[in-house]
Amino acid sequence: MPEYRISRAKLTTDIVLALVFGLMSLPFALMGNWADLAAMALFVGALAVRRLAPAWSLGIAWAAATVQMAALRDLQFYDFAVLGVLYSTAAHGGRLVKWLGLVSAGAGALIATLYLQVVMPVFDGRGGLGPENLLAAAFIFVASVAVLVLAWTAGLLARSVRDGREVRRREEVANRERALAEYRYTVEQERNRIARDMHDVVAHSLAVVIAQADGARFAARTRPEAASEALSTISGVARGALGDVRVLLAELRHREGGAPQPVLDDLGGLISGVVDAGLDVRLVETGERRELGTGHQIAVYRIVQEALTNALRHGDTSAPVDVRLDWADDGIGLAISNRMTADAAGGPQATGAVPAGSPPPATRHGITGMRERAQLVGGALSAEPGAEGVFHVVARIPAQPRTPDSRSTP
Repeated sequence: MPEYRISRAKLTTDIVLALVFGLMSLPFALMGNWADLAAMALFVGALAVRRLAPAWSLGIAWAAATVQMAALRDLQFYDFAVLGVLYSTAAHGGRLVKWLGLVSAGAGALIATLYLQVVMPVFDGRGGLGPENLLAAAFIFVASVAVLVLAWTAGLLARSVRDGREVRRREEVANRERALAEYRYTVEQERNRIARDMHDVVAHSLAVVIAQADGARFAARTRPEAASEALSTISGVARGALGDVRVLLAELRHREGGAPQPVLDDLGGLISGVVDAGLDVRLVETGERRELGTGHQIAVYRIVQEALTNALRHGDTSAPVDVRLDWADDGIGLAISNRMTADAAGGPQATGAVPAGSPPPATRHGITGMRERAQLVGGALSAEPGAEGVFHVVARIPAQPRTPDSRSTP
C-alpha cells in the first residue's frame, strides 16, 4: 500500500525521471556485464516508485546492491540512485520506513566500506584489510556516511517543510470555518433580535388599535367625539407602527445597525398610548436612576411594552395595571402586575404546556421573548400567575454604563 498520497502527475514525473536516469546510466552498464544491467534496472525501478511506495523502493535498492556485490562489481554511476531512495524514505515514508532509511544509510556505508576495502581486494588478489589502508577505509566510511545521511536529512527537512505548510493550511481552513460560524451566529442573533422587535411593535400596535376600534364602535352612536378621538389614536398608532416596521425591514435589507431604538425616556409615551387605549396604568418609580447601556434600556422598554400588551389583550382591562421601577446601585427591578380574565386565569402562562384555558400562543411567545431579552443583558425574568388571578412579570436588569449614543443599536 502507498505510504504517501501521490497524484498521477507526480507518479508520471517520477517514472520519467527514473527512465532518464536509466538512459544516463546505460552506457556505463553496457561496459560491464549482465549484473550491471540487472542492478541498473532495479535501481531505475526503485526511483520510479520512490514516492508511491518508499518501503518497496528501499527494498528494491537493497536488492540491486546485493546483485551488484554478488557479481563483484565496482562502484557504478547507477549507484547514485541510492541517494534518491534514501531521500524519499525520509520525505515520504511512514514512521517505520523513515527510520529504516536512516539505519540503511549507516549500514550501507559500513557494508560499502567492507566491500570495497576487504571483499574486493581479496577476490582481486590484493589481500585483505591491512594497517596500511586503515586510513583509506576510515575515509571511505566517513564519506559514505556523510553523503548517505545527508540525502536522508534533506528528505527529512523537506518533510518538515511540507508538514508545516499543511499545518498552516489546516489552520487557515479552521480559521475560515470559525469566522464563518461566528458570522452565521451573529446573523442569526441579529435576525432573532429583529424578529423580537417586530413582534413587540406589531403586537403592541395591534392591541391598541383593536382596543380603540372596539371603543369607537360602541361610542359611534352616542358619543361621536369619543369615536373621533379613538380613530385619531388608531391613525397615530398605525403610523408609528408602520414607521417602526419600515426601520426593521431596512435593517433586514441593508443590515443598518444604527437605526434608532427606544430607551427609558420613551416609556412615558408608551404608557400614554396604552392609557389612551383604555388601560389604567399606574407607574411607580423608586430610587435614583442609574446609567444603563443602550441594550439594557431597550430590554427594559420592550419588557414593559410586552407586559402591557399582554395585559391589554388578555387581561381584565377594567382593573388597573401596576408598573414598578425600583432602582438600586446594581441595576433596576421591574414588576408589572395585572388582573387576568376568567379564561386566562386557568392556564399557566410561563410554562410550555398548553392545557385548556391557557393563554394564546402569542402570549407564551411574548413571555419567551421577554425572558430572552433579560438574559441577553445579564438579567433574569419570571412571568407567572399569582394569587387572586393576578399575573406578575418580575425582571431584574443589571446596571451598565450606556454608550454615548443612547438611541442607536448596540
